[in-house]
Amino acid sequence: MTLTTAVPAPPAPQARPKVAKLGRPNFFVYATLAVFVLGSLFPFYWSFLVASRDNGMLTERVPPLVPGGNFFANAAQVFDSVAFWKAMGNSVLVATSVTLSTVLFSSLAGFAFAKLRFRGRDPLFVFIVVTLAVPTQLGVIPLFIAMSELGWAGGLQAVIVPNLVTAFGVFWMRQYTVDAVPHELIEAARVDGCSMIRTFWHVCLPAVRPAAAVLAMFTFMTSWNDFLWPLIVLDAGNPTVQLALEQLQSGYYTNYSLVLAGTTLATIPILIVFLLLGRQIVAGIMQGAVKG
Repeated sequence: MTLTTAVPAPPAPQARPKVAKLGRPNFFVYATLAVFVLGSLFPFYWSFLVASRDNGMLTERVPPLVPGGNFFANAAQVFDSVAFWKAMGNSVLVATSVTLSTVLFSSLAGFAFAKLRFRGRDPLFVFIVVTLAVPTQLGVIPLFIAMSELGWAGGLQAVIVPNLVTAFGVFWMRQYTVDAVPHELIEAARVDGCSMIRTFWHVCLPAVRPAAAVLAMFTFMTSWNDFLWPLIVLDAGNPTVQLALEQLQSGYYTNYSLVLAGTTLATIPILIVFLLLGRQIVAGIMQGAVKG
């Protein structure tokens, strides 16, 4: 009698999960995006259009849609009418100083709140977040009194020093650092003998660079466009670019061609900063999209 051994049947191949394929965007998607892009760019084009012509363009029943040839003449008149070069230099100095200090101090504070343990860490962070709900206008009078007591009223330090760090910057960098910097990297750096400041500089800062670029962009724009506090604390002979634009339209007759020519010139530094930080901003957006 011959014994036969049953050979187990091979397992059935498992079906591969179907991956949904994203189709190519259709014409409606591209048309919608084109409408939004054109709608976003039209105010800038209209500003340049008015700046390149004379003030009589605004009274025409059918305004032209092609730029004229008066932009450089209007720009030259802007520099002759107000101290625009000085205002641009002051704004560049203020915005650059505030941006660098805000990114540095916010990154340091965000690293401390996210990765270090110390007494009162959570209540202190909650207090910083709560200050975001306090209107800036409430602190204008006490801040002006403090600047006057220090002898800084009228100088650029009165605009720079109160904005060296912001609560939003601390909150932004803390939230990004929590997920972007693993605890294992910090522990490995500490085991290798790095001090805490070197750990921040060589481990944390490279990891949070996309968030720092976004914060730098928003901080530069906010500082560049700030009008209320410089108007209160600065002298008329030491303006920022926003105060210079206000001086262009402070007369009895407002020449909108000059105002918009100055506005176009004042937009150039923001575009330069965006071009410099654009790669880091896009990298941060793509990194968040991949994680999601």
